[in-house]
Amino acid sequence: MMPSVIHPDLAGASVLITGGGTGIGAALTEGFTRQGSRVAFIDIARQPSEALCEHLEAETGRRPLFLPADLRDVEALRAAVAAAADAHGPVGVLVNNAAMDERHALEDLTAEYWDDNQAVNLRPHVFTAQAVAPGMKAAGKGSIINFTSTSYLINHPGMPSYTAAKAGIVGLTKGLAGLLGPHGIRVNAIAPGWVITERQRNLWVTEESLATHVARQCIREAMEPGDMVGPCLFLASDAARMLTAQTLIVDGGYL
Repeated sequence: MMPSVIHPDLAGASVLITGGGTGIGAALTEGFTRQGSRVAFIDIARQPSEALCEHLEAETGRRPLFLPADLRDVEALRAAVAAAADAHGPVGVLVNNAAMDERHALEDLTAEYWDDNQAVNLRPHVFTAQAVAPGMKAAGKGSIINFTSTSYLINHPGMPSYTAAKAGIVGLTKGLAGLLGPHGIRVNAIAPGWVITERQRNLWVTEESLATHVARQCIREAMEPGDMVGPCLFLASDAARMLTAQTLIVDGGYL
């Protein structure tokens, strides 16, 4: 389900993706690799990440760089960003994709759980942006794409820490756009609806729940990880040269 469009300016671009080894992130890693970008991705899941690298090298002749790191460790995160820049040149496109949509009840929340959840779902976006900003400023351009979610827009009841983080990403996106725009750096967000990844199928998808959700979309098809690739490539490319501080909702027209 890779998009057919080619963005010539993405060929050779240094791209860094968080959570790029599985799910939506793996589709993004593939999408940028097929554009000819020099792709590095950070992930904690070693086996699927290494398998993805092998697959893409066999398919495209280009091997993305897998950087194992726990995003909750800010120093490890900074080291991974530095390693990506050492391998491919200063990062010109940053995609903050990684997230953990664990379900949790309000009555079970502890301060420790909340902090750990935010350390996966919101805090890394800040420190990856901080790490890539000097290189983008020196280049006079760059694109940062933050993945949020429509879950906070539809009042999802099952994960208040996650939805708080996803709403926070929109605020962070707008604040960074204002801060970095004078340096030619664009910052936007993508808000997916329910994308049916392998994780979703294993944990939450039932035939009934999926049919009910799709029935509320204008486009009556289940969304797959590859459906997020085209919007992300667009925001990364110079086709979106004057587009910043925006949140692009990709949910099939959910009503």
